[in-house]
Amino acid sequence: MDEDSKYEAVTSRDARFDGEFFFAVVTTGIYCRPSCPAVTPKRENVRFYPTAAAAQGNGFRACRRCRPDAVPGSAEWNARADVVGRAMRMIGDGIVDREGVPGLAGRLGYSTRQVQRQLTGELGAGPVALARAQRAHTARVLLQTTRLPVTEIAFASGFASVRQFNDTIRQIYARTPSLLRAESGARAAGSSGAGPVLAVGIPLRLAHRGAYAAREVFDLLAGEAVPRVEEMLGGPGARTYRRTLRLPYGTGIAAVDEAPHSGWLEARIHLTDLRDLTTAVQRLRRLFDLDADPYAVDERLAADPALAPLVAARPGLRSPGAADPDEFAVRALVGREAAAGLVEAYGKVLDQPCGALTHVFPEPGALTGAGDPALRGLAAALADGVVRLGPGADRDEAERALRALPGVGARTAALIRMRALGDPDVAPEDEGFPAGTGSDAWRPWRSYAMRHLWTA
Repeated sequence: MDEDSKYEAVTSRDARFDGEFFFAVVTTGIYCRPSCPAVTPKRENVRFYPTAAAAQGNGFRACRRCRPDAVPGSAEWNARADVVGRAMRMIGDGIVDREGVPGLAGRLGYSTRQVQRQLTGELGAGPVALARAQRAHTARVLLQTTRLPVTEIAFASGFASVRQFNDTIRQIYARTPSLLRAESGARAAGSSGAGPVLAVGIPLRLAHRGAYAAREVFDLLAGEAVPRVEEMLGGPGARTYRRTLRLPYGTGIAAVDEAPHSGWLEARIHLTDLRDLTTAVQRLRRLFDLDADPYAVDERLAADPALAPLVAARPGLRSPGAADPDEFAVRALVGREAAAGLVEAYGKVLDQPCGALTHVFPEPGALTGAGDPALRGLAAALADGVVRLGPGADRDEAERALRALPGVGARTAALIRMRALGDPDVAPEDEGFPAGTGSDAWRPWRSYAMRHLWTA
């Protein structure tokens, strides 16, 4: 899109482009999402930015009406396999907060200077600024939905100091943390405030764009659920999916509701360490495919006469990912029943079980002594880093490494690429997949075409 097209989207308040770009108004010093309900500014006063971090870096603060920091992420980062796309997925997973820019660069195989140059040149902000914008959003969520003390929120959000936290919140939201909290109606708690938050869970709205075919996603997750790690509660249309999570600093339990809302899914996350909030949210977003662009997907697939009726019947059908890529790889290889046995034999028992959720799926290193040779080989490859399936993994390289392992066939490798690596354009043509699934007319959304065929 050129800037005139973007301005047309702003004028029409087109929600299809929320998260794809942001606009700022020089006369007010505020930046917004394209669908902001405020009066449309004059064209000469508008500036466009590819990311919220770029708008913040140019001195603009977030609009309090449309909350541009809360929009779905750009679908581009899911589709792209280049350095910028991989970097954005890793930043979303919290790599910069945990390992710094050198850690990000090392995982990408580039120097820190190269990563800084590429991100700044294309996105208008470097990795530090992009991570800072994400930390600020996490902090706002905690301020407005919990009673945690401000000091605990600062470090839980990933800030290095309370001063850095205060300065960032003032710059991005033009409010002190206390005032931001007061405007939401939340009240501060004493120093022991973390206990109730960890027990009750953090309420969240997981935003998505366009239609969302929730029933099909929840049907899939219900059919795949591994006991002790996952469960589905309630009946159709009002189900709640719950699962355990292994996270960098601890463990968590997430609950996501099927009931539809206007642009979001209701969720709650229970964490043993609040520093894992950003990572946990991003993993749920990948699992439920919340950053997809259903407008682009449906438009492309509906152009095929064979798929058009399926698209019309299920607008906004998603291609779910995985909450834990390594876990999904193991489950894709051994199947649901065998995976349940692995949980009982090798899984980590939660310190505080919650109903039927009692375990975290075993890490690959714990499975290297399992009885099945193919499983042992996959577990060792994952544990040793021979196969990398994290958010910034090179998809082609990962699939090649998977297919080189004994017992991992083309179909299994393709499923892992589709789900664990979140590739929107996977279409294997053998081992039982429907004929014609390699159609170039479906690119770059062949994974969604497959999901339509499977669902039908």
